Amino acid sequence: MRLIIVRHGETEENKAHILQGHLPGKLSELGQEQAKKVALRLKEEKIDVIYSSDLARAADTAKEIAKFHSKAKLHLTEKLRERNLDDFTGKEWEKVDWTNPPPNVESKENMRKRIKELIDEVYSKYSDKTVLFVGHGGINKSLILLIRGQDIDHQFENQGNTAINIFEISEDYQHKIHCLNCTKHLD
Repeated sequence: MRLIIVRHGETEENKAHILQGHLPGKLSELGQEQAKKVALRLKEEKIDVIYSSDLARAADTAKEIAKFHSKAKLHLTEKLRERNLDDFTGKEWEKVDWTNPPPNVESKENMRKRIKELIDEVYSKYSDKTVLFVGHGGINKSLILLIRGQDIDHQFENQGNTAINIFEISEDYQHKIHCLNCTKHLD
């Protein structure tokens, strides 16, 4: 399966350094431009199906990309949502103590479990197709680490807004990387 993974465009909350978690998020003016640019960059890709987080910031980015792929069905799913940050949601990044998180913050392990369930389900249906996932920085990082067989706490560069990652993957997660965290389309 050819898997294209994209992060949503910049949001008003990103600009204000607000942790979004499961907040819908509103694309900023720049984020809307980024979504248009990533859509143009992916215009020539033969995308068969699109899965996006159901949160507005990702769904709006996915809908922009889908304009160039009218035959690709768009599925909105909670499985591509960002990590549930519980009481940290809506707080400024700098004011959060990650050494003492609230009890209901979603664990990295749970986030990885739900993304593995989704990728296994999608692979079983579309193993010979090109699939686009539109998600968030944390969930995309978890997905990329899973594909690469790396530990969930492995240090990995943060995903830029509308970053593109393209993999060829097999059922047992053997993979070939075509691009990783690419934002050239924003230049």
